Amino acid sequence: MKEIKAFVKPFRVNDILEHLMAAGFPNITVSMAEGTGNFKSEESSLSTHFSITDSKVAKIEVVCNDIDVERIVGIISSKGRTGNPGDGIIYVSDVDKVYKVNTGMENGN
Repeated sequence: MKEIKAFVKPFRVNDILEHLMAAGFPNITVSMAEGTGNFKSEESSLSTHFSITDSKVAKIEVVCNDIDVERIVGIISSKGRTGNPGDGIIYVSDVDKVYKVNTGMENGN
């Protein structure tokens, strides 16, 4: 299994989510975050919460089977892209184990 973590512009999230769900990937976590990076847009401003962050970003997280990674990354990349610097970044990591909270069973068993 893999975890895909994407940091994208907040105004692109709804389109990304619609396409992920339509493609059969309904288990998605989205959260708002703040970050730093090399690119500074005109909308950048210092955070009122943290002293060094300057950009609002949305974080999208999906855990999936290895076979689905390229499809999910493709959707996030194409629907998150504005064509401008600072569109975001996508990470893919291995997931060693998954446990159900309500049962404590490994891998959803």
